Formats: sequence, structure tokens, C-alpha cells
Amino acid sequence: MPSRALYGGLAALTASALLPLAAAAPAAGSAVIGGAPASTSDHPWVVALVSQNRFGSGRAGQFCGGAVVGPTKVLTAAHCVSDDILGKGPDNVGDLHVIAGRDRLTASGGRSVAVRSYAVDPAYRPSTNENDIAVLTLKTPLPASSAIAPERPGGAEAKPGSKAQVLGWGDTTGRGDYAGGLRSSPVTVLPDAQCEKAYPGGSSARYAASSMLCAGDPHGGHDACQGDSGGPLVAKGRLIGLVSWGSGCGLADAPGVYARVTSDLGPVAGAVGR
Repeated sequence: MPSRALYGGLAALTASALLPLAAAAPAAGSAVIGGAPASTSDHPWVVALVSQNRFGSGRAGQFCGGAVVGPTKVLTAAHCVSDDILGKGPDNVGDLHVIAGRDRLTASGGRSVAVRSYAVDPAYRPSTNENDIAVLTLKTPLPASSAIAPERPGGAEAKPGSKAQVLGWGDTTGRGDYAGGLRSSPVTVLPDAQCEKAYPGGSSARYAASSMLCAGDPHGGHDACQGDSGGPLVAKGRLIGLVSWGSGCGLADAPGVYARVTSDLGPVAGAVGR
């Protein structure tokens, strides 16, 4: 199943291993294909997930992204905390940290905060990437002003045609050229019917509208990619999705697929504001 730690960095213990592993399963996120430099001062809710024990010191050990939704709560993709990625369980997170407030991960500034534990949506299905959401609980709180609110039930932020942006530190070309700093790329939320056509199932991955949304560029060139998994998709100041999976990076006929985020989801509702 094409995943975006398979956009996100799904796995590799060294930078050189990331690309082949991601390529084995198409990914949906990029460090933002077709993007431009962005700053955490404008987007204080975007964080990097890092583990130097698992991924080395290059790029500070970054392998996925996340979004702050409460002082001690970060949402990310469930596949980012799978045993394949971390080799740990929710009660043994090793050196897993989030880096907040730092554009260039190898620079100084910002904060590196240890993760106390995590919980995966009970409805998550690794074989299909449905309900690809996890909640990280931090050991020490971030400022409440760093949090972003998820889309409200029935809100208009994730309607087809909405302009959105995806942020991350991932691959900027689809060839293993990882970003030195945070980047953002503009994408458009697409109709479920178009997403289902792109990913009909059978020999390819299947799009499930109940827990997913997709976004891209009708002409290609804007997307997430390897290393962006778990990172935020934002529209009109609200979190609407998390980078989950896709086929390739920046392809016109293969938009990125995101875990759908609304504030009425159990894992999200339990995290917001805490």
C-alpha cells in the first residue's frame, strides 16, 4: 500500500534508504513538490517528528510531520508510529521527539520536545490506510497559541475546490532531494469522485471517502512526497487533513491522499485543547 512516511519517511534507518523504501510503495506526501520556503512563525502548529536513534543525525532524524492541536497533543499519521517505522510500542517511544518553531531542522532555535506516549485510531487499517491518524502526547506543553483547530463538522474548509496548502520537510522532487527547511505547496481539494477514479482499488490502492480526502494540482507539479507523512493540510486556517499516501509525487492523475480530519473524530476530539 503506497504510504507517505511513504510520503513521510516511511522508513529507513538511513537517508539513503528512505527513497527506495518509499518508492516500493507510492507515497502521498512530499516535502512539498512545487513548493516554496515557509516559516514556523507563520505556521507555529507544524512540527517535525524526529528519532536520531532510528534515522540518524542527518536532518535531525526527521521522518514524518505533525500538527499541534493542543498544548500537549500532536496529530500525525498512524503509519508514522507503526512498528515498521519506530520499532516500538506506545508505552516505549524511545527517543521520539517533535521539533517545533524551527524552520531548518539542523539549525538552533525552537524547541525539541519528547513524546510521552501515543495512541492510534482504533479504526486504523494498515492494509488500506483508512483512518490513518495517531495522537502524540508530549512530556511538556507547547504554547496554546501554537495549536491549530481542526475543521468543524459540516464546515466548508474541505469542500471540493477549496484552496489548501500542505507543509513539510520532505522530498522536493520525488528523487530523494530533501528540503533543508520547511516548505509549503498550494493544492486544491478534489471531489471524491475524482479521487475514487484515481485510486479505484483492485490492483491499485483504493480511496475511501469516509476517512480520506485528496488534493492536488490538475496540471501536476504540486504535492506532498516522501518524508511528509503526517504533516498538515490546511485550508482557511483549519486543519483538514494529514499527509497519508499516494502514487508518486506531483502527478496530475495521482493526487495526494490525506487522512480526513474533523473535530468530531474521536481521537481528535479527545486531543483538542489539552
